[in-house]
Amino acid sequence: MLAAALVTIALGLPQQGLVVPGQSLGGLRIGATKAQVQAAWGTHYGRCRDCNTLTWYFTYKRFEPQGAGVAFRAGRADQLFTIWSPTGWHTNRGLTVGDPAARANLIYGVMPRIECGTYAALLLRRGNAVTEIYIYEDQVWGFGLSPVGAPPCH
Repeated sequence: MLAAALVTIALGLPQQGLVVPGQSLGGLRIGATKAQVQAAWGTHYGRCRDCNTLTWYFTYKRFEPQGAGVAFRAGRADQLFTIWSPTGWHTNRGLTVGDPAARANLIYGVMPRIECGTYAALLLRRGNAVTEIYIYEDQVWGFGLSPVGAPPCH
């Protein structure tokens, strides 16, 4: 989520991305192919130089950090996540980036919390996927979607 990367402007990244816990983030699902990611979010992305797996970063403005990313395993999307608190991203139940952290627990119930260094992740398991609700300075900072068992901190 906070990793340094070469980033470029994305033409297709949703301006107000929708997160459906356990299902999708910004219109993409775990297992999406590279072609499906490009069809949904565009072809203007930066590649993470310091990541262990192929990771693409899509941002709204060139060299600005707000946007979303996707990490691949075996050529398919394995983890989807927002980057640097993109305005307007929200869940289908109305939890929005910038909301107080306590609102997440009001909407989804008490969730396990994992400390990730400078931020935390609240973990919401639905089926074979975990939706991460990233918390920074007691506010919702962003979201992630990962398969069960994947590390929650990006």
